Amino acid sequence: MRIYSDFDDVICETAQALSVLAKGMFGRDVPYENIEFFNLQKAFSLTDEEINRLMDRAHETDFLVALNPIPDAVSSVQALSAAGHEVVIVTGRQSLCHEGTSQWLRNHGLGHLEILYVDKYKRAPATLPAHVPKMLTIEELHELHFDIAIDDSPTALDLLMHRTQCHIIVFDRPWNRQYTGIPHLRRALTWQEILALDIIKT
Repeated sequence: MRIYSDFDDVICETAQALSVLAKGMFGRDVPYENIEFFNLQKAFSLTDEEINRLMDRAHETDFLVALNPIPDAVSSVQALSAAGHEVVIVTGRQSLCHEGTSQWLRNHGLGHLEILYVDKYKRAPATLPAHVPKMLTIEELHELHFDIAIDDSPTALDLLMHRTQCHIIVFDRPWNRQYTGIPHLRRALTWQEILALDIIKT
């Protein structure tokens, strides 16, 4: 099977680190479990200037490489790969973050995974340096086949809505607990729950 897996908050604990960062930079004390909105500017009550500063710091290589893996994510992805499944990282990160993203994957034994940078949130720079991967458009993403897709973002999940032949798994996070946009989705609290689903054979 070809499996789409998001990266931030599906494989690594990005929101937890951003919660700590927002408190340190701006004094916004919003614990991870209280992050109600995927829109971090709204979640942390930041001004336009503050969210830009926060995201600039969050896209630096040292910050990205230091992110903790989600419990059982690494071993679960390795098990899926060992079972013959093709796991593809489909991230909404800008491809300008490729150095930090690929280094994190290598550090955690997942350097073999393909990474697709997709403009899920319409934030792609107008031009990219020649040394970084291109970012796929949403239309280009729609042309790609996946048997299973795992994501946490309500916006990204909406992009998967038309894939009736694809099993959609929402990875449970505080900001998606009210999400009901896709009737045929499944919800998983952990990677162990994902591996236990009847649609996945490892």
